[in-house]
Amino acid sequence: METRDAVEFKSVTPILRMFDVVKAREFYLDYLGFKVEFEHRFHESAPLFMGVQRDGVHIFLSEHHGDGTPGTHIRVETDGVAALHRELATKGYRYMNPGIIEQEWGQRELTVVDPFNNRLTFSERIA
Repeated sequence: METRDAVEFKSVTPILRMFDVVKAREFYLDYLGFKVEFEHRFHESAPLFMGVQRDGVHIFLSEHHGDGTPGTHIRVETDGVAALHRELATKGYRYMNPGIIEQEWGQRELTVVDPFNNRLTFSERIA
C-alpha cells in the first residue's frame, strides 16, 4: 500500500435527509435537473439511499433516520446563477419561486428549499 506525504482533499458530498421519495424526485430531478447516480436499499422495504448529480455536484439523499438532519444548509459554487434562475422559472414548480440576492460580500445567490427544509444556496462571485 502506497503512503502519501501530504493530504489532498478531493471533494465533499453532503448527505441530506429526505422523508418522501416522490417529493425528493420531483424537487431534485424534475425541478433542479439532477440525475440519479445510484439507488440503494438493503431490502425491499428498507429506507432509500440515493445519489444524485448535476455538473459535477454530487448529493446523497437518505431516508435513513441516522443520516443528515432536516434543515441542513449547503452552498454550491456556481457559474451562471442568473441562467439557473431563468431555468427554474420555466419549470412551473408550484412550491418554490426563488429570487436572486446580491450580497454585500460580493456574491450573487439563489437559495431553494427542498420539501424536507434543507436549503441549497447556489452562489457565484460577482466580478
